[in-house]
Amino acid sequence: MTIENPEDFQPTPEITPEPVELITEPIEVSVAPPIDETAPEPVAEPIAEAVNEAAGAPGPSHLGTWETLPSDSASSEPSEPEESFADLLNDFERSHSHKSEQPGQRQLQGVVVSLSADQVFLDIGYKTEGVLPRSAFSNNAEDVHPGDTFPVSVTGRNTERYYELSRFKVAQPRDWSALEAAFAEKLAIVGTVTEVRKGGVTVDVGVRAFMPASRSGTKDAVELEKLVGTEITCRITKLDVMDEDVVVDRRVVLEEQARGLSEARREELKEGAIVTGTVSTLMPYGAFINIGGFDGLLHVSDISHARVTKPEDVLTVGQELQLKILKIDPATQKISLGLKQLLPEPWQTVNLAVNQRITGTVTRLADFGAFVEIEPGIEGLIHISEMSYGKKLRHPSDLLKQGDRVDVVILGIKPPTESQAGRVSLGLKQTLADPWTNVGHTFPVGSQITGPVTKLMNFGAFVQLTDGVEGLVHISEITAERRLNHPSEMLREGQIVKAQILAIDPEKRQIKLSIKQLVPGDIDEYIAEHKVGDQVSGRVVEQSISLVHIELGDGIRAICHHCSTAAIAAESASAAGATTPPQGSAAKLDLSALSSQLKSRWQGNYPTPQANPETFSEGQIRTFKITKLDAEAKKIEVELA
Repeated sequence: MTIENPEDFQPTPEITPEPVELITEPIEVSVAPPIDETAPEPVAEPIAEAVNEAAGAPGPSHLGTWETLPSDSASSEPSEPEESFADLLNDFERSHSHKSEQPGQRQLQGVVVSLSADQVFLDIGYKTEGVLPRSAFSNNAEDVHPGDTFPVSVTGRNTERYYELSRFKVAQPRDWSALEAAFAEKLAIVGTVTEVRKGGVTVDVGVRAFMPASRSGTKDAVELEKLVGTEITCRITKLDVMDEDVVVDRRVVLEEQARGLSEARREELKEGAIVTGTVSTLMPYGAFINIGGFDGLLHVSDISHARVTKPEDVLTVGQELQLKILKIDPATQKISLGLKQLLPEPWQTVNLAVNQRITGTVTRLADFGAFVEIEPGIEGLIHISEMSYGKKLRHPSDLLKQGDRVDVVILGIKPPTESQAGRVSLGLKQTLADPWTNVGHTFPVGSQITGPVTKLMNFGAFVQLTDGVEGLVHISEITAERRLNHPSEMLREGQIVKAQILAIDPEKRQIKLSIKQLVPGDIDEYIAEHKVGDQVSGRVVEQSISLVHIELGDGIRAICHHCSTAAIAAESASAAGATTPPQGSAAKLDLSALSSQLKSRWQGNYPTPQANPETFSEGQIRTFKITKLDAEAKKIEVELA
């Protein structure tokens, strides 16, 4: 049934279901293909309207139920067009389309929206947010907060369909002119690796480009094959428009990015800063620690307050540590790290005192002594001279070995300062009985001892009396027969000798010995054969200001106290004064005394005054008179006869 004039048609209650055919007929005729939401202008509506006009049925905009059919009054008013969801979506996509961006204009301003454990999300004005790894920011993005703005470039999309961003300016050329601009400005561009070929890979950068394998930034062929199908950031190193020859380099971009991040991170490293690092390598002298892409050295002496012999005893590769930056060399940029500087100082928790007796463990031996750990992190030194009273040690290993538990006495304490570590002086022999305590009673002066020669020096020989007690035999007390230039002319180390104790000084721990006092010689016989007052002949062998040494025989010497030039001059002056008569008007002439003096001089009994005293010279032979004989000390004193 066809309605020729729909406007005159008025529905009545008696109408049969024929109007249903009127409604379905235009519906069948007016069915049009679905609107193409991606096309800017739908083309199905004009075709449907033409069909409807030919069929005499209303268009799709007039379809409805009986209640919505237009009446006479409604048909005279223009109807308001209805908007579909497809039209709204098309308008939104057209308003947010970014296909109009020109190549090389991908630098955007990204606003931080949120941060995750390993990524930073930024709003770049697109429907989808962009992401950057936290490592792209300094200090692992610890100082980045929502609302911060950063210049970024789009490099592609990840598997989650987020835009992958870069903090470096990146271009996306689409034609040769854009490639020339990127090549001239040395901009980084985005391309897709399409295939592996001989010597490298093919990259789609808007045109077909070649990237050598050596400039791909990969280590081997396996990594190179993994690049196929991925988007990379590279730089044009060769561009020939005529030959359509393009060569790109990815490695230089990676190096620049790493260098930029490295410089930014290095600026954050300051001496005294606390950083977190991972043990990467263990060496005998320490450990290398990776701190955010930089390697620092943790020396073995800075690992712990206690002594560490091998770093592997306390550290493992991959272990995460919190360390302190001790020093950064401005010339070499080498970083020195410390671990013990963050640990409690052991000196603050111990209580040590001088003369305190304590037990410790021998940690190491040196030529000059042994180090003993008396508290965790605190070591003291036992000097080799403080190890034994009696036994002369050539090396600490003669008495101790590493790991021994020993009792020691604290001799001195020097607390640590900012520039120097603390020191503790220890003594081992102080824990033993001191043999010098009763040495005066054990070895009285004048007694004889027997012992081995322990050491020979230029000035004498040391003889051991007992363990821890030695005496010195001076070179002049070795023999009375001749003069020695060195004790080795008559003694040797280890030789057993007899000696007499001459003196003891317990405070200085010194004992004077003599060997010649116990050996009878020519001087003993000489003293036995002569007496005080005897005149003897002797040769001058040595003279000083106040003494003259006289040789009376082979190996027999005497001392003349009044034989020096000064003594003779004094005696001559005294004698001359005695013969001078008194002067003055009050003096009286004694004729009897004068006659007796003249008689004595005439007989030759009165000494004649000398103008100049006679001097001695070495080798001169004179006559002397014995004034003293000391058999115990074996000394002879004489004067001029």
